[in-house]
Amino acid sequence: DALLYVFTTNGLLFLISILFWKFPPKKINGLYGYRTPKAIQNQEIWTFANTLFNQSLLMYAGISFLASLAFVTFLSAELTWQPMAFVFLTIIVSIIKTERALNTNFTDEGKRK
Repeated sequence: DALLYVFTTNGLLFLISILFWKFPPKKINGLYGYRTPKAIQNQEIWTFANTLFNQSLLMYAGISFLASLAFVTFLSAELTWQPMAFVFLTIIVSIIKTERALNTNFTDEGKRK
């Protein structure tokens, strides 16, 4: 069923984004949060990166979820790869947006610009 497909891809990503937004990681860890080499340099960068990434993920996952629901509901389109493409784009755009902000606001050594 196409609706189930959307809920198990885009809906799950949206649910995860809500959890990340509501319960962001407080301290640098190896299990939970936005972890790239730059993001784990120090606590200030970690907090900045996770706040920005969680906001972006929430916004784009919501858009992705609504767009996929629109595909199913209004267009009566045959869904194959579209919901997963929305998931992929959501994650990629959130990562790119976060990394650009990190490069804009912090030096390679981890100091605020």
